[in-house]
Amino acid sequence: MRAFLALPLPPSDAEVIAAMGDRCPVGRAVAEDNIHLTLAFLGDMSKADLSEIHDAMGTIKQQAFSFSLSGIESLGGQGGHALALGADGGSALTQLHDSILSRIHGAGVVLERRRFRPHVTFARLPGKMNSDEQARLGEFLKREGTMSLPDIPATQFTLYESVLTKTGAYYIPLEDYELQSENTPYPAT
Repeated sequence: MRAFLALPLPPSDAEVIAAMGDRCPVGRAVAEDNIHLTLAFLGDMSKADLSEIHDAMGTIKQQAFSFSLSGIESLGGQGGHALALGADGGSALTQLHDSILSRIHGAGVVLERRRFRPHVTFARLPGKMNSDEQARLGEFLKREGTMSLPDIPATQFTLYESVLTKTGAYYIPLEDYELQSENTPYPAT
């Protein structure tokens, strides 16, 4: 099973980001239901490894936090590019990412090393574009480049299954892991 861990976005923010993707004049918009901020890409996992990861994620005790999205980034390579909004969640986002990787490693699951570059993808672009497509994309980037979404709440993270199809991937939430609210004391150990 292909899987990943991510922060889901509130529906109102996901709707705004999906609409931005719909306005992109080239490529394919990311469906509103697929809008998320990836914390760890797991790749193909056995059910046993997913069970170990699930158990490990349940041990993460971190306060909820908020993050912002701004600045359009182009990610990818020759097989195609993605357009994304960069994410800034300060030390809380980095701490959550590091805790997740630490717990996965502690569960005995080895992941491919990837640099953590927090972002939310809103469109997928083809590997090659003609001059007309490049011009239309340039105009879009000028017009939309100042998009900013502040104070997005991160109250939980989710384990997703990624199902690949000919028309793109879709994501199935498997498990949610709640982050602690400020008023919730950590359970005694």
